[in-house]
Amino acid sequence: MILALRLPFLNQAFQGDDLYYLYGAEHAQIDPLHPDHTRQAFLGQIVDMRGHSHPPLDAWFLAGLLAMFKNVDEVRYHAAYILFSLIAGLSALALARRFSPYPLAATLLFLVTPAFVVNGNSLESDLPFIALWLLSIALFVTAVDRRSIKLLAASSITMVLAAVTGYQTVILFPILLLYGRKWRASWIAALAIPAALGAWQLYERVSTGAMPAGVLAGYLKSYALEAFSQKLKNTAALTGHLAWLVFPALWLPGLLTLPFAIGAAFIDPNPLFWASIAIGVGILISCARHWRDFLCQWVLIFYTGALIVFFAGSVRYLLPIVLPIAILATRRVKPKWLYAAAACEAALSLALAVVNYQHWDGYRRFAQALDKDMENKRTWINGEWGLRLYFESEGALPLMQGQAVHPGEIVVSSRLAYPQPFTTGGGILTPVSERTISSRIPLRIVSLNSKSAYSTTMGLRPFDISTAPIDRVRAETVIERKPTLSVLPMNAPEAAQQIVSGVYALENGQWRWMSRKALLLLKPPAGTAVLSVHLYIPDASPARTVEVLVNQKRAAQATYEKPGTYVFSTPPIQLEGDVATVEINVDKTFSPPGDQRQLGIILTEVALQ
Repeated sequence: MILALRLPFLNQAFQGDDLYYLYGAEHAQIDPLHPDHTRQAFLGQIVDMRGHSHPPLDAWFLAGLLAMFKNVDEVRYHAAYILFSLIAGLSALALARRFSPYPLAATLLFLVTPAFVVNGNSLESDLPFIALWLLSIALFVTAVDRRSIKLLAASSITMVLAAVTGYQTVILFPILLLYGRKWRASWIAALAIPAALGAWQLYERVSTGAMPAGVLAGYLKSYALEAFSQKLKNTAALTGHLAWLVFPALWLPGLLTLPFAIGAAFIDPNPLFWASIAIGVGILISCARHWRDFLCQWVLIFYTGALIVFFAGSVRYLLPIVLPIAILATRRVKPKWLYAAAACEAALSLALAVVNYQHWDGYRRFAQALDKDMENKRTWINGEWGLRLYFESEGALPLMQGQAVHPGEIVVSSRLAYPQPFTTGGGILTPVSERTISSRIPLRIVSLNSKSAYSTTMGLRPFDISTAPIDRVRAETVIERKPTLSVLPMNAPEAAQQIVSGVYALENGQWRWMSRKALLLLKPPAGTAVLSVHLYIPDASPARTVEVLVNQKRAAQATYEKPGTYVFSTPPIQLEGDVATVEINVDKTFSPPGDQRQLGIILTEVALQ
């Protein structure tokens, strides 16, 4: 069964966050003990990889594959990851034999859940984590039942491995304590989880100067990922996902909670969303009614922990409770309906997996089609995920926030994969190639205008029913064009062509933030001219000194005592030629909460007249 799920997808294009795990694997070739002790570009910013959301075991595994194969290859890497699928499947079967009247049906329900089928074809840590999570529980439960110290020691080892695969392993600690509460030795074994997490944090603090958890907490705060509104979205998405961990027909009694979940229609009127919420709430209520059952404790404790730990509401985060929910379903439904439900769930999961394959393969094919165009031109990739991975493998560089793309260079952009604003360095964009990525299967995991929460924060539904395009990607080259305006309002259509760097996207249809240094091009009038900069210093900005250079020569400087609206003017300047380069510098910048940009002052107009 596992091979039937994995072999058709061996050539799956690298996807999602695979890129960042591969970065860790590459750095491990240099520094094996600290694969995350490096820096990388992320959403147009340079970030510290010690703030990665997962500990390094998955990066170490990939590092071993990279050292063995010497290059990155989809087929061989995915074949190697089948090992984790086998561990997860066998562990699930062992637990199902212990707790389910129909262990084979329970195991099948686990194997065909969408998150296992779809996300098991990536290099992210989800598959290694669920394998080690289930193996730890299977060994621990057997050890407690048999009072076996050897099995208990083996479970402690797998707990340590799980802990260095995912921070959420900490939620396993109270789950195991409840099961082994009558045997003191099991308490000691379960302590391996917090001990491993703590030891790794201390080791990193001593050897690299920072605790990874501390770096991660800083990024969660700066990106506002732990904001209350984000937590509410996380709660809604995870609750809706509960309904589809096993085929929802097995939990139709959950629809009795529909009157209580109908309020979800005010958030999203789509029936798929609020019906999923109703069934998810029903599952939680059923588990709460049977709290003394270990499986119900497992579900409720992990679900509560997931609400606290996670922020994106992705279904793969709930993989650790698929098996207990599947086993609970086998206790209430006859075998023939269990196998029918498994068949329906398998059909849904495989359809989602095919759509997922087509999405990421579209990026791979687009990169391969442009390899000749990129040979003699610097290329920038404006997007994340597998799109960036494949273009970087062809020699492209990640585009940074506010960066200028100069004449003669190519920029590849995605409408979906978190593109960043950029300027064209005094040129105009001319299309080179464009591709619409789509699928004839009317299901969407993530796509343009999607409201699916399957893998992202873009929506709340467990998946979307749609035939709309998944993404549109394009490659454009910059062609030089001389500035046409001497007076440049920030909302002028020509602004994007005359801003070289250091100025962000238009806001409120009127103004733009600049960073510490802004560079613009203006058309100089004949003879002498006065440069005027219309600016606003907000209360939050610490900037007080503004300096202006024209054609690399210092023209004037001014210091302002307090925030406010100002017009900064220079003495008359003698100008020659048909292009004037204007550089504006400020003394200080800041970054407001949830915004990674370095902000100086606000510009409304720059003029030579």
